[in-house]
Amino acid sequence: MSKAESLKEAIGWLKLMFGLLVAIDISLIAWLAQNYARAQSILLIISWAAIIATSAAIVWVCAAAYRRINELQDV
Repeated sequence: MSKAESLKEAIGWLKLMFGLLVAIDISLIAWLAQNYARAQSILLIISWAAIIATSAAIVWVCAAAYRRINELQDV
């Protein structure tokens, strides 16, 4: 497998992970918006932590994909 094909495959996996993380993040935000008045404090704290972690993972995956795309341009 050539380096270009390998990079394309890595970008494909990163796109999949990006989509999954965005769906999870949106779901967490929607749950928090619907349940902020009724949920226990610990659940609110955990949901905020999960939203922050998922958002950070989205940023990391996006940066990794852009690095791979720039590597692909150099090949």
